[in-house]
Amino acid sequence: MVRAKKSVGLVFVVAVLVLGVAASAYAMDFDAYVVGDVAAWMLNNDTGAAVTGIHIEFDQAVTMTSKVEVGGFLPALGGATGTTFDFNGGSLVAGGTLILEWQPADAKPSYIMWMNGERAAGKPYFTTVAQLGYLFGVGIVHLRESNPEALGAAFAQFFADNQAYLAGLSASLGMSLQDSLMPIIMSAPAEGIQNFFNTIVGMLGVTSIGDLLQGAVDFSALLNALGL
Repeated sequence: MVRAKKSVGLVFVVAVLVLGVAASAYAMDFDAYVVGDVAAWMLNNDTGAAVTGIHIEFDQAVTMTSKVEVGGFLPALGGATGTTFDFNGGSLVAGGTLILEWQPADAKPSYIMWMNGERAAGKPYFTTVAQLGYLFGVGIVHLRESNPEALGAAFAQFFADNQAYLAGLSASLGMSLQDSLMPIIMSAPAEGIQNFFNTIVGMLGVTSIGDLLQGAVDFSALLNALGL
């Protein structure tokens, strides 16, 4: 019975975390337009520094019809048709803009990340649950390896910010959510955290980011720590 209660408790706490992280899914600065059968996005470098490139994934295959940089040049790595594109090896100034046009017009980016070489820069744009799980796992492990004190402090602040809510939930489940969750956070690999995340989301029947945007818990400490 105790093990079953812990499993239920982890379902609840990860569900809460999912709701919070998803609220940042559209943090990247961009403007989107559709003119006839062509879509155009103006992607603004809001990272605060120059970048060397950008990585973009689409929800379906597209053909790039135009690329214009304002404030630099980001060479294309690969062809003009596909679902994944990398423009890297150049430079785009802070506040610069990359304007991309593609067909079909109903295709939309599902993941965008500014890059410095092979390292991510700034906040990502993402629209799928799978990408959210990936970012959640990678972000936790990166912070755990680079600054475990900061990760621990972020979760401590999260539990403090939501003490009343989580205390009531812990009492109803007969276990401490903090004591159950933190060993996983502080030891599992990124893939393990991602798989656990996806399993919990699947159990909850969540299929889209839109389903996750109704959370009322304060996640600012975790979002700031993970850069989401």
